[in-house]
Amino acid sequence: MSYKLLSEPIRKYIRDKHWKSLRRIQAAAIEKIITTDNNYILASRTASGKTEAAFLPILSKADFNQAGVQVLYISPLIALINDQFFRIADLCKDLEIKITKWHGEAKKSLKIRLIKNPNGMVLITPESLEAMFVNAPYNVSTLFGNLKYIVIDELHSFLGTDRGLQLMSLLSRIQQVNKSQITTIGLSATIGDENYMEAKRLTGNISKTKVLLDRAKKETEAQFKYFKNVTAELPLNLLKDLYRETRLNKTLIFPNSRGRAEEIAVKLRKISDKANGHKYYYSHHSSVDKEIREHIEHFVKSDERFNFCISCTSTLELGIDIGMVDKIVQIDSTRSVSSFVQRIGRSGRREGEKSVVTIYATDKWSLLQSLACWVLYKKGFVESIKTAEKHYDILLHQLLSIVKQLSGCFKADLIKRLKMNFAFQTIEEQELSTIIDEAIQSDYLEIVQREVILGIEGENIVNSREFYSVFKPESNFKVIFSGKKIGDIPLSTQVKIDENIFLAAKIWKIKDIHAKGRKISVIPAKDGKKPRFYGEGGNIHPRIREEMLRILKSDESFSELDSNTNSALEELRFDFKGFQIDDFEYDKPTINKGDKILIYTFTGTRVNESLRFLINLTGHKEASLHDRGNSLELYINISDFKELVEKVNKAYDEIDDHLKLAVEENESLWRLHLPKWGSYLSTRYKCEILKERYFDFETAIDLINNIKLVEREKINHLSD
Repeated sequence: MSYKLLSEPIRKYIRDKHWKSLRRIQAAAIEKIITTDNNYILASRTASGKTEAAFLPILSKADFNQAGVQVLYISPLIALINDQFFRIADLCKDLEIKITKWHGEAKKSLKIRLIKNPNGMVLITPESLEAMFVNAPYNVSTLFGNLKYIVIDELHSFLGTDRGLQLMSLLSRIQQVNKSQITTIGLSATIGDENYMEAKRLTGNISKTKVLLDRAKKETEAQFKYFKNVTAELPLNLLKDLYRETRLNKTLIFPNSRGRAEEIAVKLRKISDKANGHKYYYSHHSSVDKEIREHIEHFVKSDERFNFCISCTSTLELGIDIGMVDKIVQIDSTRSVSSFVQRIGRSGRREGEKSVVTIYATDKWSLLQSLACWVLYKKGFVESIKTAEKHYDILLHQLLSIVKQLSGCFKADLIKRLKMNFAFQTIEEQELSTIIDEAIQSDYLEIVQREVILGIEGENIVNSREFYSVFKPESNFKVIFSGKKIGDIPLSTQVKIDENIFLAAKIWKIKDIHAKGRKISVIPAKDGKKPRFYGEGGNIHPRIREEMLRILKSDESFSELDSNTNSALEELRFDFKGFQIDDFEYDKPTINKGDKILIYTFTGTRVNESLRFLINLTGHKEASLHDRGNSLELYINISDFKELVEKVNKAYDEIDDHLKLAVEENESLWRLHLPKWGSYLSTRYKCEILKERYFDFETAIDLINNIKLVEREKINHLSD
């Protein structure tokens, strides 16, 4: 039935590809997209054919003889656009449809040709779309005034993020210049059941957006290995085992930082050289130069004869096609189940193949967290996502963009446009007006002859290339060897002349640092000095921590653990054996150390940070977080805890005043926790953003009011 609905050129494409049948998500999408005008979220596992599921019916239904671009494909990554270009071009080869890449690295001549004769399909990032609204708003209406379809790839990467709010606003602004209703199709492999409403919100029309869900799961084979780490570097026996595990495979290795990725790539190559193994060991992350990354992607995709090993970060977590991958390796726990799902899906992409993953842990807590993520993955859990409601930072960014787009407008018209924008439905009109007034006071805007225009500061902000993005930029320095750029690294106290650094799977010695030119000159390092290159932390969801406690208090065995790894888990279980836990949400293991207590909160990062902030307001000594935020150390006698809870509640009642004072007293510290455009707001709105996105005071106060401090029945030594 679905096949017959397709146009003849598309049916010919399927026949030429010798497809035996359509996949489930493709058959469902073809029927729904062709026969209705609804928006759709196509949710199915990685490599299930979602791209074709969207484009087969769109290419059959759209009339490309009409004026203007008919299809707009939006991707989170330029690399994914470049990758998907060839895939979509292959679909369109018999249709004479022009496909244009529109991003900072695309050919300008092709963009000019499209503007002169708008037609076909455009592949773009949110940042390039923003730049078009700001610098050439007439191109938006020229190109997209008759747009019929928008396809959003890797939809989950936008949900609950500032970038997702920016995209939501941009989609609304496109709709405002369009002559007809646009159909939006979102593609994702990792949207949890609780997140479909957020996915629908992104389209701007919840009631008209339907979810097509293929629950079929790919079989996954996992094994866990434990190698205790006592230094900053990975243990040699882990690296040797990792080499044996990967030397005969095509492998992606996911550590949790760029520095670790570099360390692994360099050291595995050294081991391989000594063992006369292959030489194809690479690092792939945002600090590696784009040309080097593209060379790696091209090699592994085009040459199937050789095994390879890429040590990477989230740059290869999304759907860039790098060909067949045999195995995934995770070094220490991912920070989310969603990320874990995405990484696992990078292997076993052929139909009928299973995913293969090996998880290495370097301490017991990382092992426990990795195991919790695995258990939740098998249960089908993915972290719930909630789009910020008090996104005043993105509001400010977009109102500056709109004022520039319109070359000025009346305040009432600006407020009307913002109220119509479906990204800002949760912000009151009075708040819109106040933020505009504050922007005028800060000279981001000014009023001339009753019209709101950009002020001097606003012009400086909007005219900067940094304006198009809502990402916080790193203060990076270019790393240069013999006049050729190797990559970028953030300047830190570890970056000094004669120190060694990891980058692009090699070790380099810093010879000179050009502060003004933001350049670092290097040569290959041969002195054996240990290099350093650090990464960053991340938020852990409360459900992961709760699952960690459940595993500790259960006697369930896991076939995925070898004997050494199982012993490490049993040691940790023994440490918590004396604690009687009945309620995993509120019963918390507690160690009484006389003048202080150690509470194992087993809750999320935001809740822990909120608890620490509230407790520090009570006048007690500094409350410290340990074990990646999994335990809270308080300098207080356990008998005084009830009194502390009362003081915490009192502090919570006045939290707005306390937070305002904290931000005003140490603005530079809190700036680190604010989103990029949050620092341009008044203190009042900064505090609202922090409360919603950095803290979770409501859950924290619920926990401390209902917490039961469970001391162990029998004294055992609790390991670190």
